[in-house]
Amino acid sequence: MISVDLARVATVCSGQDADPFSFLGMHIVDNTVQVRAWLPTAKHCSLIESKTGKKLADLECIDERGFFAVVVPRRVHGFAYHLRVQWQEKTLDIDDPYRFAPILGEMDLWLLAEGNQLRPYERLGTHCCMQDGVAGVSFAVWAPNARRVAVVGDFNCWDGRRHAMRLRKECGVWEIFLPQVEVGQAYKYQITDQQGQVECKADPYAFSAELRPATASRVAQLPAWIEGTAKPQSGQCPSCPDLDL
Repeated sequence: MISVDLARVATVCSGQDADPFSFLGMHIVDNTVQVRAWLPTAKHCSLIESKTGKKLADLECIDERGFFAVVVPRRVHGFAYHLRVQWQEKTLDIDDPYRFAPILGEMDLWLLAEGNQLRPYERLGTHCCMQDGVAGVSFAVWAPNARRVAVVGDFNCWDGRRHAMRLRKECGVWEIFLPQVEVGQAYKYQITDQQGQVECKADPYAFSAELRPATASRVAQLPAWIEGTAKPQSGQCPSCPDLDL
């Protein structure tokens, strides 16, 4: 059986871990490559090398709530991978969000920390992008006093345990890249404060939202008029082109 910190596993499974990137995904431990994945309701999980499509190993179920881990045989360096997951009725290949590098660069961190980022909507909120050749959506929200932040939405059954975000301590921004998320899907941020109170909040930098009385944000592309490729016509609301001012 693979050696894993069971106390840490318990915090992940209960949705209390505030630093998932330090534990989930791929890590080099004692000159071995380990992969750990949190997949609630999954029945089985295999590790697939993205470059070759070759199955490298089956992950061991460490906790029946959906925590899997494996030591990759004959590997000592990191590599791109995805997971082949068997759910209740089907098997899907998914990219592990905890294998991707940070989204914000050093200049972004500096400007956001100083309060001198004049176009914060280009970094905060949601943005369709590519990471390591994989299409998905980046999420970023400023919450410097939060203990933990997770994305919940149509793509993860609104389960706050699944996609806890990475804190960029330099500027108080939480971020994560989620593969296979689509434009139009609803989402919120599940924020845990320092007293342990949990509340779901809409994205202040969202470019789209549900129609009242619903309150969730929606994944949307950066509007063309903001990017400079088009301008709103006179008498139109730039955020809602169908609405006359």
